[in-house]
Amino acid sequence: MKLHTISINNLKRRKAKMAFLTIGLMVGIATIVTLVTLTRSMSRDIESKMDEFGANILITPRSNGLSMNYGGIALGGVSFDQHEIREEDLAKIKTIENRKNISVVSPKVLGGAKINSRDVLLAGVNFESELKMKQWWKIFGNEPKSDHDILLGSDASKLLDLSPGDNLSIKGETFKVAGVLDQTGSQDDALVFASLAKAQKLLGKAGKISMAEVAALCSGCPIGDMVTQIAEKIPDAKVSAIQQVVEGRLKALDQFKRFSYAMAGVVVFIGSLIVFVTMMASVNERTTEIGVFRAIGFRKSHIMQIILLEAAIVSLLAGFLGYAAGMGGARLALPFMAESKNAQLVWDTTVAFGSIGLALTLGLLASLYPALHASKMDPTEALRAL
Repeated sequence: MKLHTISINNLKRRKAKMAFLTIGLMVGIATIVTLVTLTRSMSRDIESKMDEFGANILITPRSNGLSMNYGGIALGGVSFDQHEIREEDLAKIKTIENRKNISVVSPKVLGGAKINSRDVLLAGVNFESELKMKQWWKIFGNEPKSDHDILLGSDASKLLDLSPGDNLSIKGETFKVAGVLDQTGSQDDALVFASLAKAQKLLGKAGKISMAEVAALCSGCPIGDMVTQIAEKIPDAKVSAIQQVVEGRLKALDQFKRFSYAMAGVVVFIGSLIVFVTMMASVNERTTEIGVFRAIGFRKSHIMQIILLEAAIVSLLAGFLGYAAGMGGARLALPFMAESKNAQLVWDTTVAFGSIGLALTLGLLASLYPALHASKMDPTEALRAL
């Protein structure tokens, strides 16, 4: 009779105890899979939501300013020694050490313009990067495609009494209103957006940038280090981070991760204890059986293989069932824990193989001492129970 046949027959004869062992280990694995999958899925959800916040690094010209106050009355201020940002300097951002964390760089040039006898603020942007950064924008009409297409903020559209498809003139050049932004509640509502190159020409700021926004929002991005690196590359600019909301969300997620790992540690310990106690009880019940095996010539290694093979079979079954149950639990819990109703569950093969491997490792390690104890039994002592 082969050793694996003996192990399988032993499991069949002790169905209740083996079922208890499988369920105990399965619950532990399922808990770990649920916590790990929830953490990863929530991280992915937060990262996707972060993209909607736009820039988290702002680059503006560096200048020395002096505010004027007299008798408690603010008299405004004056700026001097202002350094312009050159458009070509922005290419240096892509050379920083953490350049892989940069998603979008959106340069802007700003200046006053007169349209239909109205003074407005003209903003020159790269529409491709701007639309990628500001994914919450809703445009009535079409996105600008050419240098002579204009995008109006909602307030600017009302002020100028213009709609998509209308024409307007800026400094003698004719432009077409491609679209109008829905109300955003920000400064974008009052702006007139044109292509960067055309706005630079109209404002007499060829090759100059008023400011630039950098989107680098991702879980764990070293924002502080990136600000320092960009400042070193563009010393004439002021680089600041806008990350208060991001820090709060990442801190909450980090606390949840720590809680998950702590819970996983407790569950691993309990699962190992269940396997140890059950296998030890099984060995003690089979004293006579083990004595017979030893008496007919089974070696100590053979007894250990029988016990460990039983543990391996139960552990593999618990690993598969635990992974399935854990993913099911994570799928049910995710809508209640994620910030987005459309949060997607992360299916990771690493978690699948890791859960099965963990179950197998726990089962074998917890069964090692019972197997050693069984192999060291004296055949004559064991046979006295007959």
